[in-house]
Amino acid sequence: MPEIRELIREGKGKRVYATDDPDYAVVYYKDEAMAFHGLKRGRILGKGEINNAICEHLFTLLEDQGVETHFVRQLDARQSLVYRCDMMVFAVKIRNRVAGSMHTRTGLPVGMKLEQPVIEFCLKDSEMDTDALVNHTHLLAMKAATMEEINEIRVLCKRINEILSAYMSEINIELIDFRIEFGRFKGKILLADELSPDKARFWDSRTHEPLDIDRFRRDLGGVTEAYQEVLHRMMGTTY
Repeated sequence: MPEIRELIREGKGKRVYATDDPDYAVVYYKDEAMAFHGLKRGRILGKGEINNAICEHLFTLLEDQGVETHFVRQLDARQSLVYRCDMMVFAVKIRNRVAGSMHTRTGLPVGMKLEQPVIEFCLKDSEMDTDALVNHTHLLAMKAATMEEINEIRVLCKRINEILSAYMSEINIELIDFRIEFGRFKGKILLADELSPDKARFWDSRTHEPLDIDRFRRDLGGVTEAYQEVLHRMMGTTY
């Protein structure tokens, strides 16, 4: 087991630590929650443990389907060992129905099913806007990725969406949209960051009630219970 060293970075829902092995890092999942670019902050009891378990489950599911990820193994209730990737400066949002900022930007009705998934690239940690949308020509101009890498990521996003949408449907959850990140590791592009209700919109297939961070954003209540329900449906486990 690599020994944990200094903190590399800290985000809304987790901390990432270096280890004494340059190939590995440790992710620690927090209970803290943020929304609206940090303007709203709070705490969701047990969220860190739930998200760690959900990430292990979904990363393993994707690995079994041939999608390479940064996940190595879970270390304890809140920590997982991952490959230490050179993270790309952009994230990708995959949308299956209209919600959130897509409704605001386009005026399309919330909940409208899209004929084909919409894939959006957005910059991370921009001083202007943490969700600043960009296209492939911006990424090329910034030298953030090559055209070959961009095309590979597009293919990966479609595959990941197909796998996760089908799986979630089996447990009566609809995958509305989700945000993912990628990193480079020893010449490969790996799915990294996290897959959790912090980074996705999960709606109950029957009631269309959100089972994700939107419950915190919109003051709907029952946030912890919603996260627990997602985990329960996936694994038959509650916290």
